[in-house]
Amino acid sequence: MNKPASILCAVILLVGATVAEAQKTGKIFRIGFLDPTNASGVAAIVDVYRQELSKLGWIEGGNIAFEYRFAELKPERVAELAAELVRLKVDLIVTSGVPPALEAKKATSTIPIVITNVTDPVALGLVDSLARPGGNITGFTSLASELNTKRLEVLKDVVPKLDRVGLLRRSSYNPGEELQLEELRAAASALKLKLEEIKILDAQGLENAFKTAKQQQVKAIMTTSTQFFFAERKPIVALAGKYRLPAIYTWKKYVDEGGLMSYGPDYDDQYRKTAHYVDKILKGAKPADLPVQQATKVEFVINLRAAKQIGLTIPPRVLERADKVIK
Repeated sequence: MNKPASILCAVILLVGATVAEAQKTGKIFRIGFLDPTNASGVAAIVDVYRQELSKLGWIEGGNIAFEYRFAELKPERVAELAAELVRLKVDLIVTSGVPPALEAKKATSTIPIVITNVTDPVALGLVDSLARPGGNITGFTSLASELNTKRLEVLKDVVPKLDRVGLLRRSSYNPGEELQLEELRAAASALKLKLEEIKILDAQGLENAFKTAKQQQVKAIMTTSTQFFFAERKPIVALAGKYRLPAIYTWKKYVDEGGLMSYGPDYDDQYRKTAHYVDKILKGAKPADLPVQQATKVEFVINLRAAKQIGLTIPPRVLERADKVIK
């Protein structure tokens, strides 16, 4: 038998043994997933997480089952859904974004929680420290506040005579977004930029937000780093093109949808690592002993096709800094 075939056989036998053991003991671990948006909006990152778990030997329907709860862009539902997962007595909860992390913490102090895409979990009171989180919570932080400052700098380098930036933000209270806003306001002031904050209640308000941005004569646009905007990335990218507004986004997947630029963490990598934390905890590790990890890989991506569509020329010095340029 050649080497690739032997490796494949070994993997098949290992997976089969894992499933057989689960069936033999009757233990199927139930994993909650709590997100404030909707299934279609975050399908791409959920798939990355599930595929990585599968590689680690966790087979849906064999030794693991998923309990997905989506608030469908209704913040008031997050607490209710967190409590529902606790009542189901799931073995672990994965949260996406700040409000789900906070509500899960309120709902249980015993069920392990793995947080993702969270701005400063220490300042938010989710963990004692990054190195020693304590309690039942660990996971991954997004560096949203620090990277938002960098996004403003990139916009100023790219857009000629930039003096006014439109910032899309949620109208509902989100402690993680509030931390970002503090940093953004300070950064805009330091860069001598006027930050026009445009509040959005729901997805239906996106078109009006862009109309408002044009009325306020902004020369570029950006969003806060929240699950809401990520889930609505397709219409946001389309509207930025329609209104010919240069934009920089938080995740590369915006650029995959035709957006102009992104500067942010590799979220696929974060959700793969989330799967590894889930694996460790299900095998007996305690969240308190697993440090909260900060994003280590940051990507700067530019889409020259999108730039051409809005008549924008990206300076060569900026192109040289990009990790990826789409031509």
